[in-house]
Amino acid sequence: MTIRIDEQRIFQVIEERRPRSVALNGPEGLIGKIQDAADHVTEKFGIEAYIIGDTCWGSCDLNTHAAEMLGADLLFNIGHTVAMDSFGDKVFMIGAFDDIKFDSVARKCAQGLAGKYKTVSLLTDSQHLDEIDGVRKIFEANDYNVIIGKGKGQLRDAQVFGCEFYPAYNVQKQVDAYVFLGQSTFHAASIAMSTEKPTFMLDPYFEEYSQVNEFAQGLQKRAILSIYKALDAERFGIIIGLKEGQFAHVRALELKKEFEKLGRKSQLIALTEITDERIQVFRGIDAFIQVACPRIATDNHFKKPMLSVPQALALIKLLKKEPIDDFMKLQHWL
Repeated sequence: MTIRIDEQRIFQVIEERRPRSVALNGPEGLIGKIQDAADHVTEKFGIEAYIIGDTCWGSCDLNTHAAEMLGADLLFNIGHTVAMDSFGDKVFMIGAFDDIKFDSVARKCAQGLAGKYKTVSLLTDSQHLDEIDGVRKIFEANDYNVIIGKGKGQLRDAQVFGCEFYPAYNVQKQVDAYVFLGQSTFHAASIAMSTEKPTFMLDPYFEEYSQVNEFAQGLQKRAILSIYKALDAERFGIIIGLKEGQFAHVRALELKKEFEKLGRKSQLIALTEITDERIQVFRGIDAFIQVACPRIATDNHFKKPMLSVPQALALIKLLKKEPIDDFMKLQHWL
């Protein structure tokens, strides 16, 4: 199994645009492959190819500011396939696909779930989109009805992000269960939380499948606990993410206004990296709300309550004595 970066697409763009220098970035797990791609660019075109080594979590975290500081004419974001090929004139999205096959584990799952579910929906992340059609045929050969949810916005058909689930959410009334292709509990648990339907993860590396709902329920319980811990907070720190795709400035101001209506004080804070270590420097704040990325609050440990937007909206409901049932059952957590 190997990850294959679409270098031909990179070469095509360079030949068309004739840049003097380029920058490349992507998720941490692909840095080695990105290093190889940068070498190939320099060898083929004789131009500088900068590797941006900062974290890159998705199309919301492109590091365009770093590319501008480097003077790079183009930025290639690798491994976050979306419905758009580019953002503006300088940022190009480059696919990186895993060549691992799902045939064996898909057959095992289809046979193991036989008789329990009739209609399933297949979903995956960027690296395995090419495998959806093959797995669909395997499930159909085992007498399942298979539904492929339609993409929306940046999402392609059958694709989910860690915070966007349109292809899953929009077909939930038609399906009995979801099957996620890939080893990412991060994505699979999101599907389970946003739909509250049985969700299974196909791991092609170990040829195993597993249900992730129990793990997702654990994440949701932690999210609920954080909300209740923030119930008595008098002063909130509302954090605005400084990464270009996470800059929800208007949302932060809306939440600030809502909490002030309820007699709570708040302070606006701007951060690029939102970590427990960074927020420890702020004094006199009882709880934090961050509007950058919902997974920061659900997947990481903070000493003080750290709420995402859905959690903050649920807290507002609690303060108004309203129920918060299904507060994470959404198609988009922002």
